Amino acid sequence: MAPGLSGIAASPGDAPITIVDLQPDRAAVRAEIRRGPDDIGSASLTNLNPHINSWFLLTLDWPASGEHQSFHLENSDSQKSLTLSANPEGSLRLEIGGPSNPCQLKFGVHSTPGLLEEARKSGLPYAPLCDGRLYLRNPVVGRATKLEKVTDFLRQHVWGGEKFVTLVKKELYRDKFLEQAAPQNNSHSVVARDEAPAAAVRDVARASLTVTPPDLGIDIDAQTQSMVEGEWYAVRDLADVFVSVMTPGAIAPTILHDRNQGVSDLGSVEAAALVYLVAFELERFDLRYELGTEHPRLGWSSRPPGSAQDPRIGGPDGIDTAAPLARTGMVSPALASRTVATFAGGFKREHGAFRYGPFAERNHGSHYGFVEEGVIFSTLQPGLATVWTTPTGEVQLQTWASHDGALVSGIRDARQNGVPLIEYDVSQQKSSPGVWVNRWGEGNWSGSANEDLRTVRAGLCLQEAHGHRFLIYGYFSDATPSALARVFQAYGCRYAMQLDMNALEHTYFALYVMRREERVVEHLIEGMAVLDRQSQGELAPRFLSFPDDRDFFYLTRRGSP
Repeated sequence: MAPGLSGIAASPGDAPITIVDLQPDRAAVRAEIRRGPDDIGSASLTNLNPHINSWFLLTLDWPASGEHQSFHLENSDSQKSLTLSANPEGSLRLEIGGPSNPCQLKFGVHSTPGLLEEARKSGLPYAPLCDGRLYLRNPVVGRATKLEKVTDFLRQHVWGGEKFVTLVKKELYRDKFLEQAAPQNNSHSVVARDEAPAAAVRDVARASLTVTPPDLGIDIDAQTQSMVEGEWYAVRDLADVFVSVMTPGAIAPTILHDRNQGVSDLGSVEAAALVYLVAFELERFDLRYELGTEHPRLGWSSRPPGSAQDPRIGGPDGIDTAAPLARTGMVSPALASRTVATFAGGFKREHGAFRYGPFAERNHGSHYGFVEEGVIFSTLQPGLATVWTTPTGEVQLQTWASHDGALVSGIRDARQNGVPLIEYDVSQQKSSPGVWVNRWGEGNWSGSANEDLRTVRAGLCLQEAHGHRFLIYGYFSDATPSALARVFQAYGCRYAMQLDMNALEHTYFALYVMRREERVVEHLIEGMAVLDRQSQGELAPRFLSFPDDRDFFYLTRRGSP
């Protein structure tokens, strides 16, 4: 029986489990195969989540020789079935699409390598099969920046390394990405009105002033880059996407000083620090999530107290590896042509659990959960801020509850990252800052040991306005969690959560715009371009063109490519 969705999935003394055992609705079919009169084996095809119908695991076992092979397959069209059968002579066949549009893969029970073996040897993250209707996902190594490699080394191999990294973040990265712009009078700014998100609620004394964001890398549909704070501007040549800029000091006093005990007063630096925001109308786009090749990991974080951990098992779900599944760290080729945006995901596993407070004492430290293509990699934990999606394109941001476990089977992607910045109160029909926003330890906001929380941060919120739903990404050049909460509150967000922090690679955001028959990469902050690569004289954008070791979100336009 598959383990449940709460608690540790395996107890000491049980047989070792794999990630396959964590999938509660998996369904397997088996067939007997032969490669000689006395050489009989078995093949198994497991649909890891039939409700999503995207990921499959094919295994081949030959008891006589002890051989075992596994292949992680991705179905590029979840509306089509994938079946397994064996011919009378014992050769194996995969069929996708059914009798009306068959694609058969006859392979490898004799000495000649089959198509799957050849696809494995290609080393491609996604090796196409059946003209791209099916992909073999191969294990690959993702790109890590020098900063990532150094910090990973310190945390894993040097005693006290985490304290050293925290010191570096405090002394070197505090205010490193701070951006400010003086408000000015300007009558040439063209604000997007039709179908745009709701503007921020601002101080009336600054409502007519504009700022010119110094590092905005996205081309807005206006004669000038001068922008009214809190208003939205259409992105040039990319429909249904909007950009806004804001400084927390421009928020209306009724919001900024509402005496909410969960939010701290803003200091003068973060009150003047620019915030860049991008909004997507969710009727037009699907939100998806992809794990990096390395992060977030699945084992234990060292943050929770020892009493919350069990060293006899690999991690909070009983595993510390995704094997036999392959983590590719990049957008599937089946979706690349429809992808309009990518942005970095959440915390690594090391920081994705609680050291202090009530969350540290329950559920083994409340390690952040994540799901990709309907496959549970880490159990979703109650009380944590969660973004999740369904196969039909529904996007929700909410605080996960214990009774929400029933939803898991129908979730395509999900990511948790701490506690909420803005939370919706159903009984009062209103949104307000979360109760843990200014609680450094209990909220697991990261930063220095003396609660010095101001740094570059990214966040995500859901706004419902004018009969539409908008997903809003925010880049905060220098902010505490309180500043994130106040800005998202000013924009009327129903719910908001933090993503990652401390560096441009952790807050990376890029748009892909078709312009004059060329696909142009536009970064939210111009300096983010250093995370991309050059390949044969052309730009190869992060997450879209090569595997990355970090997790990320991406948006695809609905309909045909």
